[in-house]
Amino acid sequence: MDTMWDPKAERMSADERAGLQARRLDDLLGRLAERSPLYRERLAGAGVGPGGVGLEGLAGLPFTTKQDLWDGYPWGLLAVPREQVLRVHGSSGTGGRPTLVAYSRADLELWAQVCARALGCAGARPGTVVHNAYGYGLFTGGLGMHAGAELIGCTLVPVSGGQTQRQVTLVRDLRPEVLCCTPSYAARLGEALGEAGLARDEVSLRVGIFGAEPWSEAMRAQIEALLPLKALDIYGLSEVIGPGVACECVEAQAGLHVNEDHFLVEVVDPDSGRPLQPGERGELVFTTLTKEAMPLLRYRTGDIAALDRSACACGRTLARMSKVTGRRDDMLVIRGVNVYPSEVEAVLVAERAVAPHYLLVVDRTGTMPKLVVACELAAGWSICAETEEAERARVADEVGAALLERLGLTCEVRVLPGGTVPRAELGKAVRVARRTPDHDPLPGWL
Repeated sequence: MDTMWDPKAERMSADERAGLQARRLDDLLGRLAERSPLYRERLAGAGVGPGGVGLEGLAGLPFTTKQDLWDGYPWGLLAVPREQVLRVHGSSGTGGRPTLVAYSRADLELWAQVCARALGCAGARPGTVVHNAYGYGLFTGGLGMHAGAELIGCTLVPVSGGQTQRQVTLVRDLRPEVLCCTPSYAARLGEALGEAGLARDEVSLRVGIFGAEPWSEAMRAQIEALLPLKALDIYGLSEVIGPGVACECVEAQAGLHVNEDHFLVEVVDPDSGRPLQPGERGELVFTTLTKEAMPLLRYRTGDIAALDRSACACGRTLARMSKVTGRRDDMLVIRGVNVYPSEVEAVLVAERAVAPHYLLVVDRTGTMPKLVVACELAAGWSICAETEEAERARVADEVGAALLERLGLTCEVRVLPGGTVPRAELGKAVRVARRTPDHDPLPGWL
């Protein structure tokens, strides 16, 4: 079954794509020099003239960072007249001020196209019932997948996030084939369907498109055990376009196909900014080749991943990025040891006795900071209340030993009763919290 929404772009030869990228990059540089005071100054400082640089000169171009967006808040990075902005989306920022991104009509059409490609990766066709449980609003998840599904002609259920019992009813009655939401909410929905009495083989879902938060291969296995579907990873960030920058295919589930005709991708050393080779893990950097309202040149995402340019079984010739293993600013430093939350997650979800809900607490109430890993006993693991406490202690010891082996760090593991860790009903799951003398994220349990 051909799952491509745009076969011409998704199967383009490497030489043809490189030529298209070079032309679009030169056009972008011309637009930025003409319309953006920030980029005009930076390009002049880099010695970039009207003729452009081609792909071979990409590494010599200046980076853009999130700080640039904050400094230009709210309209400072616009490259079109403000009246041509049809919509504004954003993500959380500092001091309660969001990171805002503007979209022109062409930008919204582009976003729908790349989200349609992502749904195509899941095998969606006209009439496919799509249950969209991403949040709607400033967050880009819901409206992006909504537009992509409508462009294909899917039967869309725009349920948004939260109200899990209503979602259970809709999944049972409308029998959707594709589920779109965060991976943490997919796990929650899988639990809720089981609690409602639906056996795994009674659930109609066959593919899930899960993003907005990093998740591991072990988490994929756990979701696929809860729901009868293939779990696909989707990548995007509001600064670049939203979801649809890259997505896995249902045929291989082996890396996310980057829509390189629109988003020029690099991986650089997080510290030096030096470009890295395929297979080397570093910080993802994107140039938005075709965005109009707020194009970005070499935007440093902070996300850590690697690129793979080998052939894929699905026939797409697009480069694939690995799952995001963490963010530069998410890395925890505990007593001199660098820890990414995804590494802890990989240990937790590999343990069958542990539910897919956890919170990492950096406890700073003592002389030295320590990492407390709060998780829960899997539903039905201990059916005897008299032995549950002893079982939670035993599982905590096992998880602690596995974390020590993987991280080289002794963590304090608390296996809590079911329902103790806060659930992600809306938006992204909170995976890391700080405990201080003035704040306890899990009162009574730490």
